[in-house]
Amino acid sequence: MKKLATSLLSLALLAGLGIAQANAQENHDAAGAEAHAEGATPHYPIHHPKNVKWSFAGPFGHYDKQQLQRGLKVYTEVCSACHSMELVPFRTLGELGYSEAQVKAFAANYQIQDGPNDDGEMFERAGVPSDHFPSPFPNHQAAAAANNGAAPPDFSLLGKARGITRGFPQFVVDIFTQYQEGGPDYIYSLITGYQEPPEGVEVAEGGHYNPYFANAASLAMAPPIADDQVTYDDGSPQTVDQYAKDIAAFLMWAAEPHLEERKRTGFMVMVFLVIFSGLIYLTKKSVYANKEH
Repeated sequence: MKKLATSLLSLALLAGLGIAQANAQENHDAAGAEAHAEGATPHYPIHHPKNVKWSFAGPFGHYDKQQLQRGLKVYTEVCSACHSMELVPFRTLGELGYSEAQVKAFAANYQIQDGPNDDGEMFERAGVPSDHFPSPFPNHQAAAAANNGAAPPDFSLLGKARGITRGFPQFVVDIFTQYQEGGPDYIYSLITGYQEPPEGVEVAEGGHYNPYFANAASLAMAPPIADDQVTYDDGSPQTVDQYAKDIAAFLMWAAEPHLEERKRTGFMVMVFLVIFSGLIYLTKKSVYANKEH
């Protein structure tokens, strides 16, 4: 009876924290939008990132390889025009379900600067699987000059680097749910969050209003993608919403390609600790069974 009461109390506590978090998020979003509209100093992001249901969430989460392949297609056809991914080698694409021949053919589509040759000059050659995704710009200054003074960030670790800090009581709930999808949630929300600025809010020339942006109310990047811009071969919806989910999942994989292995290892460690604890308890019972207390 006592265990049942304890379990019910724990469930009630978690439910209460969840409701409190939802109310806190609504109040934050409303207060941020109101403060910005009135000209006060708002807290960024004005709106919390949306919570998306990801296949890789939770202790038993795993990557959806079809989704990752779609995300790679979105990156290749849209994002790679501005964003580099210099820490990701082509050979890792084999983990997405591509054959060795497909990876070689994909890498060969890129021109990689190499050298120097025997004459001391740099030259370009077709990419090979051991090469990394190249930058579309020769250097940081050129990237900034081509994008209104704001150099596009490298995408290699963006899926882990762009999570938004979640305050009380949400961080307590996150301990139990093992929430680690802040980066993908933020990327998805940013891509789908462009809108017209509210009345009374002025956006600087060249800026684009987005209440999900972490650093300001607007950013230099225009809406990066539109419906039907990328053609999917598997029949998935060709919408901004789907594109945003796919590229966010792909960037999470790029930042943490060993996520599934890490979760499997963690699960086995927990199983071992439970069994080990049980053996220790039984050993203690056996040792002290005939002892006077």
